[in-house]
Amino acid sequence: MTGQLNARGDVAVLVPAAGAGLRLGPGGPKALRMLGGEPLLAHAVRRVAAAPSVRTIVVAAPAAEVAAVRALLSPIADVTVVPGGAERQESVASALAAVPRDVAIVLVHDAARALTPPHLIESVAAAVRDGLPAVVPVLPVVDTIKEVGPGEVVHGTVDRTVLRSVQTPQGFRHDVLAAAHAAASDLLTDDAGLVEKIGVAVTCVPGSELALKITRPLDLVLAEALLGLADPPA
Repeated sequence: MTGQLNARGDVAVLVPAAGAGLRLGPGGPKALRMLGGEPLLAHAVRRVAAAPSVRTIVVAAPAAEVAAVRALLSPIADVTVVPGGAERQESVASALAAVPRDVAIVLVHDAARALTPPHLIESVAAAVRDGLPAVVPVLPVVDTIKEVGPGEVVHGTVDRTVLRSVQTPQGFRHDVLAAAHAAASDLLTDDAGLVEKIGVAVTCVPGSELALKITRPLDLVLAEALLGLADPPA
């Protein structure tokens, strides 16, 4: 059954959650690692479900964990859980196939960005609703970036004023995301990259410091500290 969170909502959120998370160290699928006594995926879905525009949530879980993930999330929201693939792109495609055709806006969100505030989800969805075909939330790059060649020799300093750090959720018109996945021939790290490949413009909107990606053990420590500062969704 597809989750119907809000009869007036026009947004589906896809959460690929089948990755192993090797950079986070041993301990099973990344989305099921614990943060504050609860899996990352539970934190992420709770915040997605708190966004008023969201009608449908589809989670792509590890194939062996579909039943367990469904049981984990059922007290939080009415969520569709489908088997994910070996690659993130395959998981997104699997989740996208479960979205009803009448849902106009599709967001793709990382379970590892477990503290993403609901207002960021609404901001991305609103930008698509206002006519943009593809939207990514971003933060300015604050570090100096060097271009490095063989032997770790610096070739030059990149102008960071034209660089942005991209977060999720990334938002798309349903038809645009479907066309991008249908045309995909290479594995890319984000869905905006697939959309760029088919010649559709991707627009940036302001991101959130709370939408950090939990990738390494140190990120979990930081997220634990932020968990006490971030207001949990109702």
